[in-house]
Amino acid sequence: MSKYQQPKSPRTMSGDIFHRALVREFVGMGLPVFTILLGIVILTQLIRLLGESVSGILAVDGVLALLGFSALNYLPVLLSISLFLSILLTLTRSYRDSEMVVWFCSGVGLTRWIRPVMAYALPIVGLIALLSLVLSPWAMAKAQEFKHQLDSRDDVSAATPGAFRESKHDERVYFVENVDTAHNRIGNIFAQSVQHGKIGTMVAKQGLQETAPNGDRFLVLLNGTRYEGTPGQLDFKIVEFERYAMRIEAAEAKQETALPQSLSTLYLLQNRSSWSLSELEWRLGLPLSALVLALLAIPMSFVNPRAGRSLNLVMALVIYMIYNNMISVTNTWVGQEKISPIMGLVGIHALMFMLMLLLFYHRMSTFSLRRLLR
Repeated sequence: MSKYQQPKSPRTMSGDIFHRALVREFVGMGLPVFTILLGIVILTQLIRLLGESVSGILAVDGVLALLGFSALNYLPVLLSISLFLSILLTLTRSYRDSEMVVWFCSGVGLTRWIRPVMAYALPIVGLIALLSLVLSPWAMAKAQEFKHQLDSRDDVSAATPGAFRESKHDERVYFVENVDTAHNRIGNIFAQSVQHGKIGTMVAKQGLQETAPNGDRFLVLLNGTRYEGTPGQLDFKIVEFERYAMRIEAAEAKQETALPQSLSTLYLLQNRSSWSLSELEWRLGLPLSALVLALLAIPMSFVNPRAGRSLNLVMALVIYMIYNNMISVTNTWVGQEKISPIMGLVGIHALMFMLMLLLFYHRMSTFSLRRLLR
């Protein structure tokens, strides 16, 4: 130790130990909570996307990409919930194991918990702000662009090996068993179409895709059989062929309106419509609400053994749900121009901040009264 450096006092050293131990416990509680919540979201989104893929709404090769974009979009909300629950559960355990009583009796008041909570919460709040303002809109824009590309593919390109798929014009049904993109080969093809009121069915063990000089694309069936006729009648024609070309109808490009959630924050700032301001306030509200909830968890973690151990958890979840729903409601009111943007952004967060101050005052007054009575 240098002669110019003053040694730390025992009070300062105990405060540093208290600070580091609490932050370490917050992180240890937050990681499994976030992992569980993220796993639930990924599982539910995967089930939904697989259901759309099975029904033919979504191509199989788009499931993983859209799953990643969807998970990235949900990260700000999941981090906010994990931050709130990790602080709440950690401090609740301290109350339940009588550690809080020891800290209070040693001179560590309730406000001393603000510093370690902020040291743990501020980096996460910064990450939530980055996700909410930059990465989540980018993920939504990429997901919308990827869906548009999938919808713009032709019928053969969109066909899933091993599954029947109806064309976009409801005139053909395709089935391919396997696709070799490296050699432009398609194996075991079934195609059914309606021409001049008659149903024609083609089967071939092999096929390929060709592009004409004018840009038209064709599905060419090799060494197959065509069955043509009317169901219920005996006028079927059976024709064997060496080469049969079917023109692939190009998909019509759809003009899709960009969702407000997929627009960049810079664009929302430059185009200040009512719904742009509403979306902007939602993005700013996520880190603000996460910071308020982190502080709110300190007085809400109090456990009264006579009232039950889980009562504060239930109340905390109810307050979180009300808080989150009120943010959505006020954002909708801003979009409908029922309230001003300033009131929509500040009102609900200021109300929750006042509730947090009241709970701090109530808990500190209750503890001071108990010490005085003792």
